[in-house]
Amino acid sequence: MSEEQVIPPAARLLRDFVNTYEPQVDEESLTAPDRLRDWFAERGLLPPDARLRSADLAAAVTVREGLRAVLLGHAGHPAEPAALRRLDGVLAGVPVRMAFTVDGHRLVAARDRALDHALAALLDAVRQCGEEQSWARLKACARDTCRWAYYDASRNQARRWCSMAGCGNYVKMRRAYAARAGRERKAAGGTPAEPKGAAGR
Repeated sequence: MSEEQVIPPAARLLRDFVNTYEPQVDEESLTAPDRLRDWFAERGLLPPDARLRSADLAAAVTVREGLRAVLLGHAGHPAEPAALRRLDGVLAGVPVRMAFTVDGHRLVAARDRALDHALAALLDAVRQCGEEQSWARLKACARDTCRWAYYDASRNQARRWCSMAGCGNYVKMRRAYAARAGRERKAAGGTPAEPKGAAGR
């Protein structure tokens, strides 16, 4: 079974939402309200004819980057307090309630507003991940130029990078170089030139 196949649907939804922006190459998928609507509609979280505004896009991006900060904390790194405050600020304006059906329960929007329905679905995904004990496995890459969201399917949940072959190897090489450069400076008083590193994950 591939790693992708073991990711629970709720965790996959949150991971994919965070990855609508890729910091390493500055690639933004949610470039307009309609693009945001289409992303949610493709996942059954909004009807295809839902109407979103520029303010909705800004709020959704704030939630996304707040979630990225949370996932960075899951990987053992300090989460940016300002990103968490902005996340809480947006979510404070999204009233949700628990809905019970014959199939179980879920969080839903308490008012009929398109963005509220979509964000309520994301919050319900967080709830599901908590119940499935998969929430802590959602992480953001430790490489500061990457921050790609990934699911840590390892037995001991110790992964720190989205890819060991890419970002993990790059970070380890940088650390080894820094340690060697420090020893050289101490011995010779010089400042060795920094080597180039791989850009990809």
